[in-house]
Order: sequence, then structure tokens, then C-alpha cells
Amino acid sequence: MVKFIGEYTAKVDDKGRIVFPAAFKSLMPSDEPMMFVVKKDIFADCLEMYTWSEWERQSEETKSRLNFFNRAHAEFWREYMRDRAVVEPDGKIGRINIPRKLLETIGVTKEVVFSGNDHKIEIWAKERFESSRLSNEEYISLAGMLSELK
Repeated sequence: MVKFIGEYTAKVDDKGRIVFPAAFKSLMPSDEPMMFVVKKDIFADCLEMYTWSEWERQSEETKSRLNFFNRAHAEFWREYMRDRAVVEPDGKIGRINIPRKLLETIGVTKEVVFSGNDHKIEIWAKERFESSRLSNEEYISLAGMLSELK
């Protein structure tokens, strides 16, 4: 499984294309297609970008927990699959084309930040990425709370 680490800023062109970071591109296995699934994060104003294999793993795991004869499960699955995009970096300079609708949901105007988050990449509007950072006190408090769970 690919592990993404680091933060990279990129400009969005007039057609909504963004150059995918070369550092992330170099991590991809050469024997797999370079396809990603992009979706809106449930909790934050960012997009989540998964390798195709990670997306398959996650969606199969989620689907295995559902009973499609249960209305709530069927409705959840429909919403879970809504507003997804499959993107592939082009062969020349590695541009990806994320649908404008998805970029608008996170407030992208000119620049994005690709933030490596282990098994996924988060895509943020640059301004929102900067303002999403926890204060040092909040981070320490959260770390302490989570350490008590084990």
C-alpha cells in the first residue's frame, strides 16, 4: 500500500486542471494504473483522493457491512457513492482534472494544497488548509485524550 507524506501547493488553471505532485506520482507502483478516486471528506472542507486499489478496499469493506434490503443502508450507500470522480494524471506533465463541482464544494479559487495523509491525499483550498490547523494546545489535548483509549 502506498503511503503519502508531505504537502505540495499547486495552481488550478482555467480548465480546472491541477498538476499532480511529482513526489506523490513517484510513489505509485509501476505495475498498477495511476487511477485515483476523489470525493468530498465527510468532516472537513477538503477532498480525499485514494488510489484505485485503496478505494476498492474501502468501498468493499463498507459495502460488506450493509444489507441492501434495508432502506437506510441503501440510502447510505447511494449517498456514499454520490459525487465521486475517477482521475488519472496525464502522460505529459501529470495534470489531473477534478470536476469543478467538487472543487467548488471546498472553496477552491486559485491554489490547492495536496496533503499526504498516509493512505490518502487530502486536497484543500490553500486558504482553508492554513486555517484548519489545530493550535498546539488543541493537538496536545487531543493526543492526551486518545492515549487514554488504549
